[in-house]
Amino acid sequence: MQSQKYLIYMYLLKARTFIALLIVVAFFSAMVPNFITPSNLLIMTQHVAITGLLAVGMTLVILTGGIDLSVGAVAGICGMIGGALLSFGIPLWGDNLLFLNVIEVSVVVAVAGVVIGTLNGLVITKLGVAPFICTLGMMYVARGAALLTTDGKTFPNLNGVEALGNTGFATLGSGTFLGIYNPIWLMVAVVLLGIYITKKTPLGRYIYAIGGNESAARLAGVPIAKVKIFVYAFSGFCAALVGLVVASQLQTAHPMTGNMFEMDAIGATVLGGTALAGGRGRVFGSIIGAFVIVFLADGLVMLGVSEFWQMVIKGLVIVTAVVIDQFQQRLQSKVTLMRRHEKKQQATSPLSEVSHG
Repeated sequence: MQSQKYLIYMYLLKARTFIALLIVVAFFSAMVPNFITPSNLLIMTQHVAITGLLAVGMTLVILTGGIDLSVGAVAGICGMIGGALLSFGIPLWGDNLLFLNVIEVSVVVAVAGVVIGTLNGLVITKLGVAPFICTLGMMYVARGAALLTTDGKTFPNLNGVEALGNTGFATLGSGTFLGIYNPIWLMVAVVLLGIYITKKTPLGRYIYAIGGNESAARLAGVPIAKVKIFVYAFSGFCAALVGLVVASQLQTAHPMTGNMFEMDAIGATVLGGTALAGGRGRVFGSIIGAFVIVFLADGLVMLGVSEFWQMVIKGLVIVTAVVIDQFQQRLQSKVTLMRRHEKKQQATSPLSEVSHG
């Protein structure tokens, strides 16, 4: 049947991100010596963890039909909060200071990310501000606040002092467990959490319902405001983790950390098949998209391609992903109509009438 041929095209389109990843790996394997050696793959996957963490939070936001442009800046200010806590501690009475250990610092920074994300959600749901405008404003607020913290300077040498009990920060971003870098384990944990939320919980069904048709979801009793606040808070949490990881890897907290990270996160999410209009997409697809974005960028660096051309190529990849996604939606509609037409023809065919008789 005609529809079966189009179904094959649909399956290929749905697998396009994985196919793109295979093409990227095959191309750079042929062009760059040692591109797919275990050590190099491990290093590149560590780079993927940064984009992947942001992509998980971004996927949940976009599934509701929203967008979060503030994640890069939130990563920056959260890194600065972590740097300040490790460097100067928390002022108490008099000249006393309270220094937190690395785990406690990480918890405080994660909470800060959740608070910023929650503010985004509250402004969007309670004040009716469009997600694009709200998160764009928060991007400037967070970035400006990060710069104001130290007048644009960094918090260097975040090694801690053993006597203060705040050493070991480097382990978060550069340490390994079972031979795999800790950021990769962190990404895996957040990915599994994102998949569990979207696939196994009522909250996940609410997220898809809001993105599919918010008016219908509201009539069905879905708590729209609470769900939206949650996804932006979760996105802020993911951004805070990225801020911690980057500061840990560099052993320095810089106020401009995370600049343009939001573009990579959105690119990975769209490339992974999440519709910008909401209601359709998968966390796992976004992670594959993150692998494509990062492997492409790392491969271009190994080839010695100019950073400016890297930006052009990355932009073209993202635009192409959106075009293919729209084509997939049109093809899906066409296949659905064709299958309905074929079923009607079968139901009204003479053979069908004889069998019913």
